[in-house]
Amino acid sequence: MPSTADLAVARPLTTSPAARFARYAWGVLAANLGVILLGAYVRASGSGAGCGAHWPLCNGEVLPRDPAIQTVVELSHRLSSGLALLLIAGLVIAAWRTYPAGHVVRRGAVLSAIFIASEAAIGAGLVLLRYVADDARIARGYWVGGHLLNTFLLVAALTLTAWWASGHAAPRPRDRRGLAAGLLAAAAGVLLLGVSGAVTALGDTLFPVTTLAEGEALTFADSAHLFVRLRIYHPLLAIAVGAGVTLVAVAAARATPRPVVRRLAGIVVALWAGQLLLGVVNVYLLAPIGIQLLHLLLSDLIWIALVLLAAASLAPPTPESATSTGR
Repeated sequence: MPSTADLAVARPLTTSPAARFARYAWGVLAANLGVILLGAYVRASGSGAGCGAHWPLCNGEVLPRDPAIQTVVELSHRLSSGLALLLIAGLVIAAWRTYPAGHVVRRGAVLSAIFIASEAAIGAGLVLLRYVADDARIARGYWVGGHLLNTFLLVAALTLTAWWASGHAAPRPRDRRGLAAGLLAAAAGVLLLGVSGAVTALGDTLFPVTTLAEGEALTFADSAHLFVRLRIYHPLLAIAVGAGVTLVAVAAARATPRPVVRRLAGIVVALWAGQLLLGVVNVYLLAPIGIQLLHLLLSDLIWIALVLLAAASLAPPTPESATSTGR
């Protein structure tokens, strides 16, 4: 019978630096999704002013004594954002140590660092300009929309970094200009829809209703706030963008008959169908916080799946891309 030492030799416990980096990159992406959901909870729960108009301090202190629950929520989000910043800094360092100069993984890691820095800057601006809690100034809508846009770009950069680190080739859109244009249009539609959703969710938080009839009356009232009036356009935009994304996903699967592309196209369509159903539930239940967070998570997953679909369908065929989903 082989000894424990023999088994250790026969089954080494270490893996290649590239494999370790890929696992770390996917973990950083997952961690950032958690930070995004916590940030949405800060907005939905009205905890954005929990630290006052102070940044990076919280109510003028590093660690407030005897904090209110809103302060705990806001401070937790700031700490998680700081952790995300450190994780992405580690991603950049590890990319430099693992991959040669000019490698696409290095570029993805640098883009991730740029977007996490701008994410922190936008978050600080929201606090310092007091675009938090019950503030209903129109300018807050622009900041919230910009925040969502930057968040999606950050998620895209992290997703591509992990995907390329998993052994997949970089895309060559010039080789498939028509498909690339369709995927770019689909991505732009999802970004526009995401901004619309962020502002709509802000309106739901600032102007809550207790019944569907009350919500309908408020939406179409002449004196309705702009954030409230936008409620009617978000579901219509979701249907239009969903139809476009579905068509592009089907086109990508047909144009690129590789298993990974077909799987990703199917995931995009399935997630979108689930998102539309959840949107109906969200409206019917008057946007409870739990459903709002799940709605946002599905939006992020759709975006990730679409980014991966674009990366896979526009890349030259390789053994890895033909047989793997980038796990």
